[in-house]
Amino acid sequence: MTFMDLTGWTWLNEPRKWSTDPLTVHADPNSDFWRLTGNGIVRDSGHLYGVTLTGDFTITATFSGAYAAQYDHAGVGLLIDDETWIKAGVELFDGKRRASTVVTRGFSDWNLAEVREFERFTISAERKGDAVWVRYGVDGEGATNVLRQAFFPPEQEVKVGIMAASPEGAGFVTQFHEVQLTHLP
Repeated sequence: MTFMDLTGWTWLNEPRKWSTDPLTVHADPNSDFWRLTGNGIVRDSGHLYGVTLTGDFTITATFSGAYAAQYDHAGVGLLIDDETWIKAGVELFDGKRRASTVVTRGFSDWNLAEVREFERFTISAERKGDAVWVRYGVDGEGATNVLRQAFFPPEQEVKVGIMAASPEGAGFVTQFHEVQLTHLP
């Protein structure tokens, strides 16, 4: 198990229940990050545990979860403000766990990818200049599959860390087995 030092990490929307040994998040019911697209709803109640950085960085997390309801999701999050953010990881959609990325710049833009069955999922978000590269892998293969490249405003402070949400369900549990953050100021 590889964990970076989580000293200085803080919550945006702290869940009612969580622990650090191992890092386990119980996503609250009705928690989500979403902005306008498709239904006009704005939600900013998802759980994000992280630090604030500027410059380039890579965050990688390996995790597993007890996904139960449509749209349950967990992974990594990058947040500049309530209208500019990215979340990436695994989302339950139509009964299947899928690789998922939502990029929000005023409006949320969502994409999914089919993945084979897995026990553990690895997601990586690499910020280089004005772009974020999202990659994923399953069961120890590392985050080598490209899921998305997206514009992300450069040189702005970003809260970066792990995230989880359960917008339609009764909540679910995610266990983060490894978390690594490399910062290149």
